[in-house]
Amino acid sequence: MDRRQLITGAAALTTFMTTQAPIQAQSQATPASPRSFLELTTYRLHNSDESQSKRVSDYLESGLFPALTRSGAKPVAALGNLIGPDGPYLVTIVQHASLAAMQETLAKLATDAPYQAALQQLSSGSGMPFVTLESTVLHSLAVLPEPAIPTDAATRPARIFELRTYQNQSIVAQQKKAGMFNNGEIAIFQRLGMKPVFIGESVIGPRMPNITYMLSFDNLDGREKLWKAFGGDAGWKTLSAPPELKDPQIVTNIGNVILRPLPFSPLR
Repeated sequence: MDRRQLITGAAALTTFMTTQAPIQAQSQATPASPRSFLELTTYRLHNSDESQSKRVSDYLESGLFPALTRSGAKPVAALGNLIGPDGPYLVTIVQHASLAAMQETLAKLATDAPYQAALQQLSSGSGMPFVTLESTVLHSLAVLPEPAIPTDAATRPARIFELRTYQNQSIVAQQKKAGMFNNGEIAIFQRLGMKPVFIGESVIGPRMPNITYMLSFDNLDGREKLWKAFGGDAGWKTLSAPPELKDPQIVTNIGNVILRPLPFSPLR
């Protein structure tokens, strides 16, 4: 099965998950704010004389990201690992208006001459340009239908970004957790200054069902203080009080890594 077949299958799964959602997880977005799709790609690397990190970074900056923009997709971020297991690696985030738009982008990349030349350049060095690729497609939740990219990057130091994945026991459990995010949890993050970037439910990728989201912080010390404030927040305590919404009922595992932006990343 190729990526286009996967996208078609994901469209059917997305329709099922949307139509089966309980009232508490229903979209709060207005018709002017459709939920978008986010493609998260991880380039697994190793430290060697192949200079994999630089080769992939150069390819992203001068090859893939410009080609994605030409195709109508929206490059959101290019990030490197700072804290977390299995480094080194790079992560890209790309926004698509729909799965159909993503499919169109793949077709355009296949015939984009400068992009194809960049692919050739990526593979022209000694050894392997990367170890492997891992890809996840998320359907954004209604509370954040598209990524929030700050416009003040030129006037401040680059931030750090926390990428969190909540695995769920079932699709129903995922819907309950989505309802929490849509109906208060993301708003608490925003009120406290934790700066959510995106949040979405996985429609293609490993460890499904799950919800993945990203927060930004000025620094690690600021992150620690804000998470402590979140844990003691009255609004969070009220939202998470019902027994059926406790983590043991709806979240089986939490994956968590800290990332930092590459110099050319739109998200900084």
